[in-house]
Amino acid sequence: MFRSKSQPQISMKQFHLTSSRLILLGFAFPIVLGAILLALPISSSTGTGVGWLNALFTSTSAVCVTGLVVLDTGTDFSLFGQIVIMCLIQVGGLGFMTFSVLIAVVLGKKIGLKNRLLIKESTNSLSTQGVVKLSLGIFLIAFIIELMGAALLIIRWNEELGLGQAVYYGVFHSISSFNNAGFSLWSDSLSRYVGDPLVNIVITLLFIIGGLGFTVVLDVWKHRRWTKLSLHSKIVLSTSGFLCFTGFLVIFIIELFNTHTFGSLTWAERMWAGYFQGVVTRTAGFNTINIAEMMTASQFFMIFLMFIGASSGSTGGGIKTNTFAVLLFTLISIIRGKQDVEILNRRIPQSIILRSLAVMVISVGVVILATFVLTISEHSLQKDFMEVLFEVTSAFGTVGLSMGLTPELSPLGKGIIILTMYIGRLGPLTLAFALSQRMFKQKYRLPEEKVLIG
Repeated sequence: MFRSKSQPQISMKQFHLTSSRLILLGFAFPIVLGAILLALPISSSTGTGVGWLNALFTSTSAVCVTGLVVLDTGTDFSLFGQIVIMCLIQVGGLGFMTFSVLIAVVLGKKIGLKNRLLIKESTNSLSTQGVVKLSLGIFLIAFIIELMGAALLIIRWNEELGLGQAVYYGVFHSISSFNNAGFSLWSDSLSRYVGDPLVNIVITLLFIIGGLGFTVVLDVWKHRRWTKLSLHSKIVLSTSGFLCFTGFLVIFIIELFNTHTFGSLTWAERMWAGYFQGVVTRTAGFNTINIAEMMTASQFFMIFLMFIGASSGSTGGGIKTNTFAVLLFTLISIIRGKQDVEILNRRIPQSIILRSLAVMVISVGVVILATFVLTISEHSLQKDFMEVLFEVTSAFGTVGLSMGLTPELSPLGKGIIILTMYIGRLGPLTLAFALSQRMFKQKYRLPEEKVLIG
C-alpha cells in the first residue's frame, strides 16, 4: 500500500512535548498503572476487587500523595494492595524523574541536556547545574530519613503489635509521613496515639522535613549556618516555622472550648492534639482527633493553612510557603509605597512576583470551580458548604484531611476530586504551561494606558 505524495504527514516537530507536558504524562502513567494493579482481585481483602473507579481514586491519591480515601486502607485492601499503595506513595513523593535518574546512573547511561531540563522542571530547581546530583541526593535523604523514622516507630510498636507487624506498620507509616501522603493502616488514622509523645514527634518531624523541600534540606545539611543559607531556604524555613506555630496556637485555643474534641483529653493530650492538628495541614493528612467534630473556626483556619501547603520542590502540595511569602511581602511593599519587593535584604525579581500571582489566581480558580461543581453534583447528600470547601481544598493542597465527605461522593464527585488532586500535585502553573501552546517572545509592545484599580 503506497501513500500519496499529497497526503500530509505528521512530523515529530509538530508533535511537540514540552517539559511540562512530559511531567504531566509522567504522573499520569503511575496513576494508571496503580489503578490497574489496585483493581485486581488480589488487591482486595475480600478477593472480589474494589472497582475501577475506587482503584483509580486510591491510585491518584497515593501518587499525588494526598491521602483522601474512599476505602479503608487497612481493611479493604490486602497486603498486596497495601504494598502497591506504599510504592505509589514513594514514586509520587519523590517524582518519576528522580527514579529515572537513578535507573540511568545504575545502567551507566549519560543524561543529556534535554533530560536535565526536564529534571529541573520536575524538581523545581533554579538551574540545570547539579540536577543529577540533586536527584541522587533526594534518594539518599529519603532513604535515611524514612529508615530512621521507621526504626523509631518499630521500637514504639514492637510491644503492642509484635516485631513482624511493627516492622511493616513502621515502614508504611514512615514512607506515608515523609512523603506527606497521610495514608494510615488504622481506620481512625492516628487518633489512638493522640497523647503519645514519640508517635507525635516522629510523624510530625517526618512530614515537616518532607514538606520543606529537598533543596532546602540539602542546603541546611551542607551549610548548617543561617547566614550561609540561600534566600529560598531562609524564606521556606521562616515561613514554615511561623505557620506551624500559628497553626498550633490558633487551633489549641479554639478547641479548648470544644467538648467534642478536647473534652475527654488530659491537658497533656490537648497540647499534643493542638500541636499535631496545627502542623498536619502542611499537607500530611493524618489526624489524632475527629476533624468533623472540630469547631467551624478551626476548620476554616485549616482550610487557609491547607491552601498554602508545603514548599516548592517538596513532597507536599498547595500554593507553597514561598509563594505565600512573596505575595505577602509584595502586598507590604505596595502598602509602604516601595517600588521593589525586598525579603531579607534581597530584591525579588518581577518575574517571580508575576509567577507567584499567577499561581495564586489559578489556584483560587481551581478551588472555587471544583467547589461549585461539587455543590451541584453532591446536592443529594445535603452537606454543608464548609464540608465541600474543606474537601476540595484538602484535595488541591494534597493534604488528605477529611470531614467525612469523600467516602460518600458520587462517581462524578470522585472524578472531580481525582482531577483536583492531580492538578494540586502537578502545580496549577505547570498544568497551565502543559495545556498551552509554546511561548514565543513578543516582537513588539503595545501602547501603555492606565486603568483605575481599587
